Amino acid sequence: MVKLIVMIPAFNEEGVIANVIRNIPRNVSSIKSVEVLVMDDKSTDNTVKVSKNAGADYVITNEVNQGLGQNFKKGINHALRLGADIIVNIDADGQFNSKDIPKLIQPILNKEADVVTCSRFIDPSIVKNMPFRRKIGNLLFANIINRITGRSLTDVSCGFRAYSREAALRLNLFGSFTYTHESIIDLTNKNMRISEIALPVVYFEERRSLISGNLISYGVRSLNIMIRATRDTQPLSFFGRPALLLLFIGLIGIAFSFGYWLIYHATTPVRFLFQVSVFLAVFGISLGILALLADMLKTIKMNQEEMIYRMKKGEYGG
Repeated sequence: MVKLIVMIPAFNEEGVIANVIRNIPRNVSSIKSVEVLVMDDKSTDNTVKVSKNAGADYVITNEVNQGLGQNFKKGINHALRLGADIIVNIDADGQFNSKDIPKLIQPILNKEADVVTCSRFIDPSIVKNMPFRRKIGNLLFANIINRITGRSLTDVSCGFRAYSREAALRLNLFGSFTYTHESIIDLTNKNMRISEIALPVVYFEERRSLISGNLISYGVRSLNIMIRATRDTQPLSFFGRPALLLLFIGLIGIAFSFGYWLIYHATTPVRFLFQVSVFLAVFGISLGILALLADMLKTIKMNQEEMIYRMKKGEYGG
């Protein structure tokens, strides 16, 4: 039988987290036990006390505020240590319905997926009051992630997800701000099967996310994480494509300058073009060499991650 741990990253959510915890189904078909793990990121209110009173089995409080990404990473490791076969992550703000957890984990139970994420865009009619700016931002991020990973996901920013034990053991994250985009890039690179399921989400106009905060700041910091993750997982594309473009432009400029000199026996009008073109060509070659070196480092990184995976299996069991 399967052990399910529902993980709730929380920061100053005393007003809503109790309902999230109480609505978590404790009797689920094919599940031996359901336990609730609250990862409190040094809240300054009564989130810890409220969580315990609401029935959370474990409440882990960070000594200092670490950010959602690090808090999530620590929570995954705690859940693995507790013997979780499936880990469900759900936000503490009440936007997702805890009663939908059995639907979310079903593809994993059926051996059809390693990761299942709630999608707010497969069926837009079940998502109420999503601000237009958030809808545009989420669709933009989905397009970027799909281009990076080659997948066709509709929602890459949703925090309501289920992870198999294998996916959780394979997962390695480095960003401290968030985890949603980086985890998809990381697990896709490791050939994990990711599926989506449409589930209702409710947005509260009077509430602002205490974790993501300002939408522009969230976008900038998330893009930074995506860029770094792409650099590490796809170095040949990340460095190689700009290298080829710069080299091509440089060679075109050099060829044009040389042709002008052959025809007119003068360099005055095109001297600056020639100098810039040589610089672009040399820079493109240098970037190409960097792409090859980065690809070598990726091989080393893959070997290190395989060792980390085996160490985790030894530490956490399985």
